Amino acid sequence: MNSEKLTGRNFWETYWETDTDKKKNKRPSLSVIEILNAFDRNLPPEHGLTVLEIGGAKGEYLLYLVKRFGYEGHSLDYSSAGNEQTKETFTKAGYKVQVYERDLFADNSDLPLFDIVFSLGFIEHFDEPLPVVESHLKLVKPGGILVLGVPNYSGIYKLVLKRLAPSMFTTHNLRIMDINTWTEFEKPLNLVTLFRSYIGGFEPLNMKKLENKTLFNRLIYFKIQVLTVLFSFRCRVLRKYNSAFISSYLIGIYRKRK
Repeated sequence: MNSEKLTGRNFWETYWETDTDKKKNKRPSLSVIEILNAFDRNLPPEHGLTVLEIGGAKGEYLLYLVKRFGYEGHSLDYSSAGNEQTKETFTKAGYKVQVYERDLFADNSDLPLFDIVFSLGFIEHFDEPLPVVESHLKLVKPGGILVLGVPNYSGIYKLVLKRLAPSMFTTHNLRIMDINTWTEFEKPLNLVTLFRSYIGGFEPLNMKKLENKTLFNRLIYFKIQVLTVLFSFRCRVLRKYNSAFISSYLIGIYRKRK
C-alpha cells in the first residue's frame, strides 16, 4: 500500500528557508508543554538510548530528549534547509546530533535500528497513514518505542481555519486528527499502546493563520491574537479539558513487539 504525500520536497525547502520564527525566550504553547510531559511520563530514563526524529527539523524536541534523558540524538529529514537548522540548534546548545538527509521512503536498510523513533507533525501530511507509520516502525528495534504526534486542525479549529487559511486543508489529512482512526494502523502493525490521547486543551495558536486578508478576516484574526494572550496568562485552567472538538494535539506512544 502506498501513501500519497500532501506536501513535497519543494514545499518543505521553502518552508524552512523562509522560517522567521527566531524569537528567543518565547513562551511555549500548552501543546508543547503537554508533549514534553508525555515524554517525561512515558519514555525510559536510560542514558545512552538512541533516538531518531523523523521530519526532524529544527530539532528542538530531539534536543530536549538528548538533554533530559541523555539519549543519543539522530535526525532524518530530506530538507537540506531544515537539516541545517537542526545542526544549528544542536551546535548552539553544545550537543552532538547525527543528521541523515534522506527520504523516509527510500531504501534505508543501511541505517541502524533505534531504541526510540518519533515524529511530531509528520504523518498528517499523507493521505494514508498505515504505510507511513510502517516506515517509522521499520527503524525501531524490537521492543523499542514509537511516538507519533499530530496537531488537531479539526473540530473548532476547522470552523475558523477554513475561512482564514483554506490551504491548510490541502496539506493536512484531517481524518487522522480523529484519534479513533488510529486503530487502522495500530492493529495491523501489532503495536502495544503505552499512551494515546488528545492533549493540550484549547489552543488559540492553532488558528493563528491568515491567508485571506479581508477586513472581516483581519477582525477574526485580531480576536484570536487576544485569545492567545488570555489563554497564555489567565485562562490556563480552561486548558486542562480535552476532547476531539477542542484539544490542540493528539499523541500516541507505542511499544514494538519483539
